Amino acid sequence: MLQGTVKLLKQAKESCLEDKFRKNNLVHLPAEGELVVTGDLHGHHRNFERVKNFADLENNPERHLVLQEIIHGSPQDSNCNCPSFRVLLEAARYKVKFPHRVHIIMGNHDTACITNSDVLKNGQEMNQLMRDALKSRYEDSSKMVIDATSDMLFSQPLAVKCANGLWLSHSLPSNRFVNKFKTDIFERQLVKEDFVKPGSVYLLTWGRKQTQQTLDKLAEMLGVKVFLLGHQPSPEGWKYLGENAVIITSEHNQGCIVKLDLSEECTAEKITKNIIKLASLK
Repeated sequence: MLQGTVKLLKQAKESCLEDKFRKNNLVHLPAEGELVVTGDLHGHHRNFERVKNFADLENNPERHLVLQEIIHGSPQDSNCNCPSFRVLLEAARYKVKFPHRVHIIMGNHDTACITNSDVLKNGQEMNQLMRDALKSRYEDSSKMVIDATSDMLFSQPLAVKCANGLWLSHSLPSNRFVNKFKTDIFERQLVKEDFVKPGSVYLLTWGRKQTQQTLDKLAEMLGVKVFLLGHQPSPEGWKYLGENAVIITSEHNQGCIVKLDLSEECTAEKITKNIIKLASLK
């Protein structure tokens, strides 16, 4: 079991790095095919199964799937630990199976795992709870799995940029730090300093509550028209962040996904018209 887990995580790392649509730290999708996007999953196994069944990549060869924020927050196990790594392993297996059509983008919980820093959710420190779950399952060999998990997360692209003007990332820099954000992170080899404040990967994945002015400035900086993001809470499953930005989440019973045609120009209104409630799916 241990060797199989470590091997899978290494394979997923290579699949992330060798994605044919990836250039440096950014995935570039063409103006053709379809796109299914999740919000934060946070270990929600049932919703992940719904996503896979809906995406049905086996029978839809022109379809891409973007996943984000898979770890932390799943229902606790019998020892009150967080077993969300199990969904991460399933996502890793899916990435290995469809290396050029499953794209897992960096989230702030991933950066916290990579840097072994605290991340709170519902008043609990998630990294420790997940490490404890790994120790419970793999005992003295858990460090090998923790290290392999960190390496796999480090290999993820930072964002997805589509030819139709759509940008997908976990979040965006906040108003306060937008002027300190460096877009060179999409073009160069990353280092761990990028993942801690005020590094630009940290700013990209942890930012909240952007104003329209900030969104417009970032759209110009990144050369895009509209943003589809996660990270920010949404009890209804989705919400507008601004005129050109939509938030979705997939981590609870009101969670949503979005299905889009990559050949059509994208707008925030078009995103909201293509939102699908996960509870409506098998």
